[in-house]
Amino acid sequence: MDNNNRIIENMANPHELESMFRKEPEAFKKSFSDAWEQYPESQVLAAWYERLHFKETANTEKASLLQKDFLSMGLLAILAGISSRVIFHFTEQQIIAPINLVFGILPFIAAYFVSNNTPKKNVLYTLASLFLISGVYLNMLPLEHKDSVILAYIHLPIFLWVVLGLAFTGNEYGKGRTRLAYLKFNGEFCILYASMAISGMLLTVLTMQLFRFVGMDISEFYFKNVVLFGAAALAIVATYLISRNLKLSKHIAPYIARIFSPLVLTTLLVYLVTVIWVGKNPFLDRNFLLSFNGILLSVLAVTIFSITESGTDEKKNISDYINFALIVLALIIDSVALSAIVFRLSSYGITPNRVAVLGVNLLIWANLIWIMLSYMRFLQNKTGPSTIQDAVTTYLPVYGLWAAFVTFTFPLVFN
Repeated sequence: MDNNNRIIENMANPHELESMFRKEPEAFKKSFSDAWEQYPESQVLAAWYERLHFKETANTEKASLLQKDFLSMGLLAILAGISSRVIFHFTEQQIIAPINLVFGILPFIAAYFVSNNTPKKNVLYTLASLFLISGVYLNMLPLEHKDSVILAYIHLPIFLWVVLGLAFTGNEYGKGRTRLAYLKFNGEFCILYASMAISGMLLTVLTMQLFRFVGMDISEFYFKNVVLFGAAALAIVATYLISRNLKLSKHIAPYIARIFSPLVLTTLLVYLVTVIWVGKNPFLDRNFLLSFNGILLSVLAVTIFSITESGTDEKKNISDYINFALIVLALIIDSVALSAIVFRLSSYGITPNRVAVLGVNLLIWANLIWIMLSYMRFLQNKTGPSTIQDAVTTYLPVYGLWAAFVTFTFPLVFN
């Protein structure tokens, strides 16, 4: 009696079928098709059919999905590269401002997010409208180096970054966990993009040197047509790799956060002691006040990166105390900066730069207070780490609103 007949004979004997499969799995699979053709109505054989073919079907579906994602990534990367090159051409002709280069990258990253997680129509319309309005408004501004226009240029990418977050979160834009995922994506994106950019720079240096050996200087051509295209396309590639759960960036990000937090804390403490020692005064020294604000933004970025990479572990460790110390230090820096800005406003009058710096410092001060209080409750075992993450994610739209306010109103108010 051949193996096919044994399968049919033992359709009512699951133990024997399992034994046959384990002894000779390949022979079982080959002969199963004949039995399935003769008895397609058998529930037992139907269950075995799914068992034998499910993995193959799943892999086929997964492969087709990966292929679709890869093709969409490739198309968007090419479009981003071409768009950036075209925009750069017009900036060279001084027809449009260089800040327009953000429209060669961010809309295509948003398109990739939307293609992988299609949101509702109202979200799609909002995204398209915000990008369109921003682009039109930006190019209506005069190409002048006025403070209000420069502030609009600086704040526009911040506003578009929040808009990009809407594309990432999709229909779940109101949920803290999706906003936290967006912040994590940004940290992993920076790590991965920087790694690939360094490789690109090495390739550029090698290419330049090779052509110099034959007496050709291709630096200008290479920058305009290869480096610029590659830098824009690489942003889409990095987005694709992170969305595919690339383990490199996900595994390295928490370690970078743990390493950089104590280093930043130590460096800042030494710096502040040195500043006090040499008698630098942010109330009178404008450049020092600007550097103070730069330090504040850096500390805030490092702190948020550390919080987003800390996970949901209820156990406290040394990283939590370092993060808390960083927040307190940032709050001290921000309080000093706020005092200096108010002093300069009252002494020297209102300017768009002073109003913009005052506004962003007030926003950061309020955010730091919220994060600090949440951290205090966590360290006192009154809440979990989710409250700290909520203090970070819930506040994100506020920065977007302020950036939009500066971008769209300052050039009109301070004209």
